[in-house]
Parts: sequence; C-alpha cells; structure tokens
Amino acid sequence: MAKRADIENPYIPEFEKYLRTPEPSVRERADYWRTAIGLQAVDQLTVSDFLKQTAQEHIEGQISADEAEQRIKAYYQAKEIRLPDDDEKEEADKVAMNITKLLSEQSFTFSVAGFASIHRQIFKGVFKHAGQFRDYDITKKEWVLDGDTVLYASCTQLQETLEYDLEQEKQYDYSNLALPDAIRHIAAFVANIWQIHPFREGNTRTTAVFTIKYLRSIGFQNIDNTLFEQHSWFFRNALVRANYKNARLGVNNSPQYLERFFRNLLLGEQMPLHNRDLHIAAVDVQSTKTEQVPNKHRTSTEQVQDKHRTSSEQVQDKFETSSLISTGNQIYTDDENTIRLVQTMGLEKLSIKEIMGKIELKHRPTFMENYLNPAIENGFVRLLYPDSPRHPRQKYLLTVKGMMLLNQLSNK
Repeated sequence: MAKRADIENPYIPEFEKYLRTPEPSVRERADYWRTAIGLQAVDQLTVSDFLKQTAQEHIEGQISADEAEQRIKAYYQAKEIRLPDDDEKEEADKVAMNITKLLSEQSFTFSVAGFASIHRQIFKGVFKHAGQFRDYDITKKEWVLDGDTVLYASCTQLQETLEYDLEQEKQYDYSNLALPDAIRHIAAFVANIWQIHPFREGNTRTTAVFTIKYLRSIGFQNIDNTLFEQHSWFFRNALVRANYKNARLGVNNSPQYLERFFRNLLLGEQMPLHNRDLHIAAVDVQSTKTEQVPNKHRTSTEQVQDKHRTSSEQVQDKFETSSLISTGNQIYTDDENTIRLVQTMGLEKLSIKEIMGKIELKHRPTFMENYLNPAIENGFVRLLYPDSPRHPRQKYLLTVKGMMLLNQLSNK
C-alpha cells in the first residue's frame, strides 16, 4: 500500500528546552536524539513515551548511552502484555537509540563495508539481516508516484554498483565549485546511492546517517541535522522523485526537491518543504518561479542497467558553465588566522612542522590554539588519519569547505 502525504514528523516539545542550554554537550546530545527520532518517520514509525523519557535522562547526563540502551532493551523484555503497536514502537525505540550512538561517534569509513556497517549498527537487535545485502529484487508503491515504484538496482549488482559510486565520489574534486554547485552534486550522489537500495529494509535511515557522517568528513561539521526531525518524510519522498522517470506520463527525474532539502540543511535557507508538492500531479510553483532545473538526468532504467555510471558524470553537465563564486552563497570566515592557514596549506598534505615552517611560526602551542584547532573545529581542515590523531605519519589537508574558501580567496 502506498504511503500517504499527510505523514508529519513528530515534534518533540520536551526537547526544546535543550536548545537554549549553555552546555554544548547537552545541546549536542539533544540534536542527536531529535535527528534519530525524526528519522523514524520515513517508515511511519513513532517512538514511545518511555524512549522520550530515557532520552531526556541521557541528554541531561543522568545516564550514559550504554545505560540508556540497556534500559530500552530491558523495558521490552519485561513486557508481559504486548499492545498492537508494540512491535513498531520497539523498532522505533531501538533504532533511534542506535542512531543516537552512531551520530555521537566521530569515526567514519567511506566504503561499501562502512555503508553496510552503518546498517548493521542501526538495526542490530531489530533485524536478523542487519548489515546484509538483499538477495532478491524489490518494488515499493509510493504515494508521490500514484502507487508506482522507483526502479531499484538489481540484487545481482548491489556490491559492484555501490562500490563504483563510492569510488567515483571519493575521487570527485570539489575545489573549483561554488557551494550551491557542490550541494547540487551532493544531492545527486545521495540520490544515486539511495536508488541502489541494497538492504531489505531500512535503506533511507541508513542513507541519512551515512550522509550526515559523510558531510562531517568533508567539512560540514556544524550544520543543524535536526532538519531531519521535521522533514525526514520529505527527504525520503524527494529521493523518490529524484529517481523516477515515466515518459508515458511526461514525468522526468526531479532532483530539485532533494537539492532544496540540502540547501536548507547546508546553506540555512528556508525554502518550503511540503510533501504535497512532491506528488507527480502537483505543480512545482517554487521551481517555476525561482529555480532553473537542469535538463539532463539519468532515467530509472539507466540507474540499474548502467553499472559503470558515475556521480560526477551524471551531473557534470550542470557544472561546466557554473561560476566559481555564487554571490550570497559563499563560504565565509572573519578569522584571519584561518584564512592565512588555508592559503598557506593550499591543496597539499602537510605535517604540523611543515605548516608551521610555511607560516613562519615556532611556538607549537600558539599555532595549535590560534590556527590549527579552530580551523579543524570549523570544518576547514581535517586530519589525514582521523581515527589515529597521533599517527606517526599524520598530516593535515583542507576539507571540501576549506577548498571552497581557498577558491574564493584565489578569485578575489
């Protein structure tokens, strides 16, 4: 049965008070929980009141994440009478807990194994097949498509197709793109990996968590991921529209909705995100008035049949005529030390000693406090070996965000 348009993400008033707290760790935990709970709406699930209470105790530091996890597990094990919606509540509660723990971890592996690991960690204790690729083909009736389905990847091509897309993204060069163009590319990449749909269930929640962690790894560390709290259902429907084409009905792939979501997420724009606008029969007034939608997009059939498709090839035509700087959407910092550091590092991979030599600084603590640490915290610089900060061959390089700033500075 196709899902309806009137699904709304749960608003959690109990968590509002944490947005105003002066304690960063409390705000951070609240953000993780709001994102994790909101993501359950992609499968029409809602968490229990018990989960909300447990989450608040964890946010306030009364219990650890492991204690919260054990409490939720024990709660459902002790239930003698199961209510009709208990199975769905249990899934939502456990998955929200698992996502919260995942988002709090800084480690990330950009690979097929890493993608499968995220699914395994999200759905451990929920699905027996957590982390395993499906071995059969699937279809899903969608409300936004009037009951039709996206054409998902063949079960015989899952590993190869996902591997290829990730490798192409890994090699993609963001250095000459303005931020809006980078967002357009990111949206296309996320739509591609979602269309593969490698798992039996839980693909959208896995894609969302993977995307959040990937964005962090390329410099978007300080974004407000709680957009998922109220708009994860829109996020899923936008993924559907980006991957659906029906020539008989005159419906083309429509990536503009997903791009709209990411513009709100990464640029802080306030473009309206209404599920009713995503129905294939709806008129996209917003696009008609304000957006130039690219003409070239791959078809659903091509998404599955062309195992050698690349994220960059699919959107390259959209970037060939792009300006390097888009007025009003530039990366900005008023920190002169960060600007100096970014210009000094350029596109090189450098050790601390090498960077200090180029900047002509000799006092390491001053360099760390005034230059390197702020640049890392604000997403302009990253570690070559993030999981091993004390790696003997540790070097530092610009993130995507850092490269965009460098590009803007070079074109002034």
